Amino acid sequence: MAVDLLLGLQWGDEGKGKIVDVLTAKYDIIARFQGGPNAGHTLEFDGIKHVLHTIPSGIFHDKAINLVGNGVVIDPVIFKKELDNLGKFDLDYISKLLISRKAHIILPTHRLLDAASETAKGKAKIGSTLKGIGPTYMDKTGRNGLRIGDLEMDNWQEKYRALANKHESMIAYYNVDIQYNLQELEKDFFEAVDTLKKLTFIDSEEYLHQAQKDKKSILAEGAQGSLLDIDFGTYPFVTSSNTTAAGACTGLGVAPNKINDVFGIFKAYTTRVGSGPFPTELFDEDGARMAKVGNEFGATTGRARRCGWLDLVALKYAVQVNGVTQLMMMKGDVLSGFKSLKICTGYKYKGETINHLPFNIEEENISPIYTEIAGWKEDLTKITSEDEFPENFKKYIAFIEKELEIPITVISVGPDRKQTILR
Repeated sequence: MAVDLLLGLQWGDEGKGKIVDVLTAKYDIIARFQGGPNAGHTLEFDGIKHVLHTIPSGIFHDKAINLVGNGVVIDPVIFKKELDNLGKFDLDYISKLLISRKAHIILPTHRLLDAASETAKGKAKIGSTLKGIGPTYMDKTGRNGLRIGDLEMDNWQEKYRALANKHESMIAYYNVDIQYNLQELEKDFFEAVDTLKKLTFIDSEEYLHQAQKDKKSILAEGAQGSLLDIDFGTYPFVTSSNTTAAGACTGLGVAPNKINDVFGIFKAYTTRVGSGPFPTELFDEDGARMAKVGNEFGATTGRARRCGWLDLVALKYAVQVNGVTQLMMMKGDVLSGFKSLKICTGYKYKGETINHLPFNIEEENISPIYTEIAGWKEDLTKITSEDEFPENFKKYIAFIEKELEIPITVISVGPDRKQTILR
């Protein structure tokens, strides 16, 4: 059976966690394929907000198996905290949560390295979440990493010590003032590893291969967003993994011809956390209003998100790179009350009008070209069917569908799983 894929089409924070939660009832397995605890997937139901960082978003459903794939990097300390939080809800996560033996482990010194590297960059910093993600992926590609499967080997602590010692010498090289007590950090780390070892470690590519043969339905869940992809994002202000559809193949061991539907999630406007170019960013009352109404603060970092109008040039690029088959629009309710709305449909790039995402979108090279359409004043949060949509909201949706040539099949009108309209 083919694998469906769900990913974000902007700079992350699109609302993937909620949609995975909504869709999970249709799937036997939810498999996370890349990223680490720099991601924050927020789910809200029964009046309670849940934030997951590494654990797949299907964990709150009774039947779904949740798999952390080989493309994910795992911080045992953060993972343990997530498990502790799940314990409050009487969830049987021991039988529902599987981890790939090939997933890499974030060490305490990875986080220290991240902080030292970012501090050393000064004003040129990229806005890292300081979770140790980048250094862990660097060790992965440098063939030095510690993996989940290593924890089953007798010599794993020797491997750990050799890598941690190497990291400390690298931290010293940066020559920045990073205060830390490694012994204290290691105490928490080793305790968390003991918790991690109570879970089931698997050869995930074989597991998924058998699941497909057994006709199990599988949803691959991405983290961050397509514009943060290490290859196709706004480099160097990107994450350290492939957040696009191709990352599901390398992050789970799924063959490209086994990918079926690709669900692309986007906000009705655009946001970005941290540094990096953002052509449609707003610095006026409209931007401030989006941030306030949309509660635009990072689920992982708590940092305020930058807000701007919907960028269809960047969105079209993400749709093409990922081979999106269905679109899902989030937070349309946040735009209620704007008299008029702007949608970026092209760029002025070095004096030339273009309709694609160029190599460099820094503000000195680019300015957005907008199409203006009428807004709507009606509150969308109580709407339960498409028939109730205001006329101008319908026009907004139709405009986007026409430009992207992909149907929008899901509309979210609020944070709760019930505030989801299937079209």
